[in-house]
Amino acid sequence: MLHFKKNHEKSNNANREIANITYLFVALFIFMLGYFMYYIGISSTEAINNTYNSRQELLAKKVIRGKIYARNYEVLAETLVNADQTETRLYPFGNLFAQAVGFSTKGKIGIESLANFNLLTSNAYASERLQDIIEGEKSIGDNVVTTLDVSMQQVANEALGVYKGAIIVMDPTTGEILSMVSKPDFDPNKINELWEDIYIDTEEGPLLNRTTQGLYPGGSTFKIITLLEYLREQKNNYLDYSFNCTGKFIKGDSVINCYHGISHGNVDLMQSFAKSCNSSFSNISTGLNSNQFRKTCNDLLFNQKLPVSFPYAESFVPISASSSVNEVMQTAIGQGTTQVTPLHMAMITAAIANDGNLMVPYLLQRVENYNKDLVKEYKSKSYGKLMTVKEAELLQLFMEEVVQSGTATILKDSKYNAAGKTGSAEFSSNKTESHAWFTGYACMNDKKIVVTIVLEGAGSGGEYAVPIAKRIFDEYFE
Repeated sequence: MLHFKKNHEKSNNANREIANITYLFVALFIFMLGYFMYYIGISSTEAINNTYNSRQELLAKKVIRGKIYARNYEVLAETLVNADQTETRLYPFGNLFAQAVGFSTKGKIGIESLANFNLLTSNAYASERLQDIIEGEKSIGDNVVTTLDVSMQQVANEALGVYKGAIIVMDPTTGEILSMVSKPDFDPNKINELWEDIYIDTEEGPLLNRTTQGLYPGGSTFKIITLLEYLREQKNNYLDYSFNCTGKFIKGDSVINCYHGISHGNVDLMQSFAKSCNSSFSNISTGLNSNQFRKTCNDLLFNQKLPVSFPYAESFVPISASSSVNEVMQTAIGQGTTQVTPLHMAMITAAIANDGNLMVPYLLQRVENYNKDLVKEYKSKSYGKLMTVKEAELLQLFMEEVVQSGTATILKDSKYNAAGKTGSAEFSSNKTESHAWFTGYACMNDKKIVVTIVLEGAGSGGEYAVPIAKRIFDEYFE
């Protein structure tokens, strides 16, 4: 009986080991199957889009690169097949969409890179593709319809004029990017001729998309973030705030001056924001909790990745528990080592305009075959709340006051309701030079847009950036 019991226990142990090994292999199989499906659905596209992937060349030998359209089907890029069967990529609007659409030779940038896999894939009817294979001809690639609006792009481009800088226009309720202008620019039709010059031109940086990759001190536009932190720390007392501005604020060895040394006199919190008083916000910053300030910055996606599918630069805020008084004061007014992209500032503004909810910015609406049959559709999606509804509503009131009585009164008597924040950001030891900023939104009935502008070295945001915003708002609400 004892011998039988031992044999039975050995048999059970063996069965248990076999079962465990079986479970392990089943789990590995499920994992590999899941990874394979993920790769097919997501990673394969990213891998093929990689500029080092030679499969792009194989696809290009079989497919005529598809078209890129604006939202209203104006052609932004297309491939012309010449009589000798050579191909020429044509950009009908020349410089206008230089960085946004990009180019597909000498590497790829812009939408040419973002949608590369789609443009080199043909979803023409199967019978047509089979016929192409039999006859040794190329199939026609799929077309991409973007969110970009030609009229908005033209107005923004003309308004930016000769300035270096960037403008981005978004719909805060959907995340659609309507316009993306960056200067200096270039003509993508002449990229082969221009390449040697613009590739090494690091001073002008025409290949840099300043809307998404240009890092700038935010200047007074950053006071939006400082204000939010103060509202969070002083939920019940912010209406009691008052300060007497003499044109500068001194704390220890640190001195913060208001723009051009302007004395704003006695100001409350609303007036401090509307008049963009550096002294008052420096005073506010000395009472802030540095750890909570950093958390608020992180809540607004500083020092981390943004939820977008195209290349961008990460914005940076230096605040930490060990920050000096001077560092906190400089950060509170968007100076010091603080760096932000126009895209990021537009996203924060869009979340405020959309009651705290950030819609993920995107450039591609859908992919269609050459017969305009739908292949893939990109829908709006929410990233989530950057702030509460109440916080967003308070910031809306403060930004509206900037238009009503502050530094953006040029927008005051428009047929739409506008709100925003101006900025004049010093960028060198020469305190007389500054970048001109504006970030804001406007709405009328059920239409709403966000506009963020930076003009390099232009001066006052209220004087130079706000009139540009007005031209864009006027065009949109016509």
